[in-house]
Amino acid sequence: MTGKQVEIEIRPFASRDLDCIVDLSLRAWAPVFSSVKASFDPELYEYFYPDWQAHQEKDVRRTCSSPDNKTWVATSDDRPVAFAAIRLSVEDKTGEIFMIAVDPDFQRRGISRRLIDFVTGQMKAAGMEMCMLSTGADPGHEPARLAYERSGFKPWHSIIYFKKLLDD
Repeated sequence: MTGKQVEIEIRPFASRDLDCIVDLSLRAWAPVFSSVKASFDPELYEYFYPDWQAHQEKDVRRTCSSPDNKTWVATSDDRPVAFAAIRLSVEDKTGEIFMIAVDPDFQRRGISRRLIDFVTGQMKAAGMEMCMLSTGADPGHEPARLAYERSGFKPWHSIIYFKKLLDD
Protein backbone atom coordinates (compact mmCIF):
# COMPACT_ATOMS: atom_id res chain seq x y z
CA MET A 1 0.00 0.00 0.00
CA THR A 2 2.62 2.60 -0.88
CA GLY A 3 2.48 5.59 -3.15
CA LYS A 4 -1.07 6.90 -3.38
CA GLN A 5 -2.03 9.54 -0.83
CA VAL A 6 -4.69 8.40 1.64
CA GLU A 7 -7.40 10.39 3.41
CA ILE A 8 -6.67 10.75 7.10
CA GLU A 9 -8.19 12.46 10.08
CA ILE A 10 -5.98 13.66 12.92
CA ARG A 11 -7.51 13.58 16.37
CA PRO A 12 -6.42 13.38 20.00
CA PHE A 13 -5.30 9.99 21.30
CA ALA A 14 -7.97 7.87 23.00
CA SER A 15 -7.21 4.90 25.24
CA ARG A 16 -8.93 2.60 22.73
CA ASP A 17 -6.09 3.44 20.27
CA LEU A 18 -3.28 2.14 22.46
CA ASP A 19 -3.02 -1.50 21.33
CA CYS A 20 -3.22 -0.54 17.67
CA ILE A 21 -0.57 2.17 18.14
CA VAL A 22 1.74 -0.27 19.92
CA ASP A 23 1.30 -2.79 17.10
CA LEU A 24 1.92 -0.31 14.27
CA SER A 25 4.91 1.22 16.05
CA LEU A 26 6.58 -2.16 16.57
CA ARG A 27 6.11 -3.00 12.89
CA ALA A 28 7.31 0.46 11.83
CA TRP A 29 10.42 0.33 14.02
CA ALA A 30 11.45 -3.29 13.31
CA PRO A 31 13.72 -2.32 10.38
CA VAL A 32 15.08 0.61 12.38
CA PHE A 33 16.11 -1.60 15.30
CA SER A 34 17.64 -4.09 12.86
CA SER A 35 19.74 -1.26 11.43
CA VAL A 36 20.66 0.03 14.87
CA LYS A 37 21.76 -3.45 15.92
CA ALA A 38 23.92 -3.81 12.80
CA SER A 39 25.60 -0.43 13.27
CA PHE A 40 25.81 -0.22 17.08
CA ASP A 41 28.46 -1.68 19.33
CA PRO A 42 27.06 -5.15 20.22
CA GLU A 43 27.75 -4.74 23.95
CA LEU A 44 25.95 -1.37 24.07
CA TYR A 45 23.05 -2.64 21.98
CA GLU A 46 22.56 -5.64 24.27
CA TYR A 47 22.74 -3.40 27.34
CA PHE A 48 20.09 -0.97 26.08
CA TYR A 49 17.92 -3.33 24.00
CA PRO A 50 18.11 -6.92 25.23
CA ASP A 51 14.50 -7.21 24.02
CA TRP A 52 13.76 -4.17 21.86
CA GLN A 53 10.09 -5.09 21.31
CA ALA A 54 9.34 -5.23 25.05
CA HIS A 55 11.33 -2.03 25.63
CA GLN A 56 9.55 -0.20 22.81
CA GLU A 57 6.09 -1.42 23.78
CA LYS A 58 6.63 -0.18 27.33
CA ASP A 59 7.95 3.15 26.04
CA VAL A 60 4.99 3.66 23.67
CA ARG A 61 2.44 2.77 26.36
CA ARG A 62 4.10 5.11 28.87
CA THR A 63 4.42 7.93 26.31
CA CYS A 64 0.81 7.75 25.14
CA SER A 65 -0.54 7.57 28.69
CA SER A 66 1.61 10.30 30.23
CA PRO A 67 -0.15 13.53 31.23
CA ASP A 68 3.11 15.33 30.35
CA ASN A 69 2.64 14.49 26.66
CA LYS A 70 -0.07 15.24 24.13
CA THR A 71 -0.54 12.41 21.65
CA TRP A 72 -2.26 12.78 18.29
CA VAL A 73 -3.47 9.94 16.11
CA ALA A 74 -3.86 9.89 12.33
CA THR A 75 -6.70 7.60 11.31
CA SER A 76 -7.91 6.20 8.01
CA ASP A 77 -11.41 4.75 8.05
CA ASP A 78 -11.33 5.28 11.85
CA ARG A 79 -8.29 2.98 12.18
CA PRO A 80 -5.07 4.43 13.65
CA VAL A 81 -2.36 4.48 10.97
CA ALA A 82 0.12 6.86 12.63
CA PHE A 83 0.71 8.79 15.82
CA ALA A 84 2.86 11.55 17.21
CA ALA A 85 3.50 12.43 20.84
CA ILE A 86 4.62 15.93 21.75
CA ARG A 87 5.91 17.71 24.83
CA LEU A 88 5.75 21.43 25.48
CA SER A 89 8.19 23.44 27.56
CA VAL A 90 6.44 26.70 28.36
CA GLU A 91 9.57 28.07 30.09
CA ASP A 92 11.75 28.02 26.99
CA LYS A 93 8.88 28.06 24.46
CA THR A 94 10.07 24.86 22.83
CA GLY A 95 7.98 21.93 21.73
CA GLU A 96 9.36 18.46 21.08
CA ILE A 97 8.04 15.74 18.83
CA PHE A 98 8.98 13.00 21.24
CA MET A 99 7.71 9.98 19.34
CA ILE A 100 6.25 9.44 15.86
CA ALA A 101 5.49 6.37 13.77
CA VAL A 102 3.53 5.48 10.65
CA ASP A 103 2.10 2.02 10.00
CA PRO A 104 4.34 0.35 7.36
CA ASP A 105 1.24 -0.31 5.21
CA PHE A 106 0.68 3.46 5.04
CA GLN A 107 4.23 4.76 4.71
CA ARG A 108 5.35 6.91 1.74
CA ARG A 109 1.92 8.52 1.43
CA GLY A 110 2.59 11.88 3.06
CA ILE A 111 1.08 10.94 6.42
CA SER A 112 4.15 11.80 8.49
CA ARG A 113 4.38 15.20 6.80
CA ARG A 114 0.71 15.96 7.50
CA LEU A 115 1.05 14.75 11.08
CA ILE A 116 4.22 16.82 11.62
CA ASP A 117 2.53 19.90 10.14
CA PHE A 118 -0.45 19.33 12.42
CA VAL A 119 1.50 18.90 15.66
CA THR A 120 3.81 21.83 14.91
CA GLY A 121 0.66 23.90 14.32
CA GLN A 122 -0.59 22.80 17.74
CA MET A 123 2.72 23.85 19.25
CA LYS A 124 2.61 27.24 17.58
CA ALA A 125 -0.96 27.77 18.81
CA ALA A 126 0.27 26.96 22.33
CA GLY A 127 2.89 29.72 22.10
CA MET A 128 5.94 27.62 21.27
CA GLU A 129 8.61 29.34 19.19
CA MET A 130 10.78 26.32 18.37
CA CYS A 131 10.18 22.64 17.70
CA MET A 132 12.78 19.93 18.10
CA LEU A 133 12.97 16.20 17.57
CA SER A 134 15.73 13.65 17.59
CA THR A 135 16.44 10.55 15.57
CA GLY A 136 19.23 8.09 14.89
CA ALA A 137 22.14 8.55 12.51
CA ASP A 138 22.16 4.92 11.36
CA PRO A 139 20.91 3.89 7.88
CA GLY A 140 17.59 2.62 9.28
CA HIS A 141 16.67 6.14 10.38
CA GLU A 142 17.38 7.69 6.96
CA PRO A 143 13.69 7.76 5.89
CA ALA A 144 12.84 9.59 9.13
CA ARG A 145 15.66 12.09 8.63
CA LEU A 146 14.50 12.78 5.08
CA ALA A 147 10.91 13.27 6.24
CA TYR A 148 12.00 15.71 8.94
CA GLU A 149 14.18 17.68 6.52
CA ARG A 150 11.30 17.85 3.99
CA SER A 151 9.21 19.31 6.81
CA GLY A 152 11.78 22.07 7.32
CA PHE A 153 13.79 20.67 10.25
CA LYS A 154 17.51 21.31 10.25
CA PRO A 155 19.99 18.91 11.89
CA TRP A 156 21.85 19.78 15.07
CA HIS A 157 24.91 17.59 15.05
CA SER A 158 25.90 15.96 18.31
CA ILE A 159 27.38 12.68 19.41
CA ILE A 160 26.48 10.77 22.55
CA TYR A 161 29.15 8.48 23.99
CA PHE A 162 28.65 5.58 26.39
CA LYS A 163 31.14 3.50 28.35
CA LYS A 164 30.19 0.39 30.27
CA LEU A 165 31.38 0.73 33.86
CA LEU A 166 30.71 -2.77 35.17
CA ASP A 167 32.79 -5.72 34.11
CA ASP A 168 31.08 -9.01 33.31
